[in-house]
Amino acid sequence: MKNEKSYSEQVNIENQKKLRELLQELPKFCGDFFRGITSTTSSRTRIAYAYDLRIFFRFLQETNPLFHDREIRSIPVSVLDELTPLDIEEYLDYVRLYSSDDRQTVTNQERGIARKLASLRTFYKYYYKKQLIENNPPALVDIPKIHEKEIIRLDVDEIAKLLDEVESGDGLTKNQQRFHNKTKTRDLALLTLLLGTGIRVSECVGLDIHDVDFKNFGVHITRKGGKEAVVYFGDEVADALWDYKQERDHMIPKDGSENAFFLSLQRSRMSVRSVEKLVKKYSSIVTTLKKITPHKLRSTYGTALYRETGDIYLVADVLGHTDVNTTRKHYAAMADTRRRQAAKAVTLRESTEKKEKK
Repeated sequence: MKNEKSYSEQVNIENQKKLRELLQELPKFCGDFFRGITSTTSSRTRIAYAYDLRIFFRFLQETNPLFHDREIRSIPVSVLDELTPLDIEEYLDYVRLYSSDDRQTVTNQERGIARKLASLRTFYKYYYKKQLIENNPPALVDIPKIHEKEIIRLDVDEIAKLLDEVESGDGLTKNQQRFHNKTKTRDLALLTLLLGTGIRVSECVGLDIHDVDFKNFGVHITRKGGKEAVVYFGDEVADALWDYKQERDHMIPKDGSENAFFLSLQRSRMSVRSVEKLVKKYSSIVTTLKKITPHKLRSTYGTALYRETGDIYLVADVLGHTDVNTTRKHYAAMADTRRRQAAKAVTLRESTEKKEKK
């Protein structure tokens, strides 16, 4: 269909609708903030800011005597000047453990707390630059120290076992095996693509038929933030994609999914969540010690590419990292391994054993 919108366009439309809903639960002046950052942020980022700000203003209403009798919508921008760094620290302590709308207990570790503070800093920075407030208390609060987690990735033998499992389905439950013959070609194509290119799961499900170029062995994707790029793939990926394409050509998609490359059993575009479940289903058979997600497959590819090339800038470019430091942080362990190899590569003095042989 000529009028069918791309996946990224559909996501942006849905996010814009959701943002408008969330704005109805925030002070009216917050609309200025979201309009002001539209050109510099993605719709997904703005949604995340809205959720964080909703928690912040509910915290003020629940815990601060000044806000007990005030409707959140009526709170003026001048309120931001009344808060101090201590208030911000109290809020960060609050988000460590609080109750959600449906009375579920929500917890945040250091990364979640750091993100909440980053949202507030961006929020305050906007009004401070516009000279609508005179103080910026979040800027005076230290960001929690983030303890780096071990990067989880599949080993070479685990990759082979994973793809073998997708083809055979031997380790699946009887209920899962009922659907395996219907999905194994698609599942193999999808997992091979993720492992062979390192693209994000959102980029994968967003692929349209015309985005896959079998002549030049490349896929056209839309990166985070809307940037477009072409990522190239090898023969193994090409073969898996081509086999699925033969099946895909005989499918009749539901309305709105006519152009989607990967289709669900219901003949609609696959969702990020469905791919996450798919990865978990197969990977849990291969390894119970590692919690494998689509992002872990991305890390697996990045590790393999860096091991083969030693070029951190190439890895950053292929993975779509805007800052090479992000890449360097994720593959520091690999860099350390190479430095250890370098330490053994140069001999300063011949050993006694070698001298005697001469």
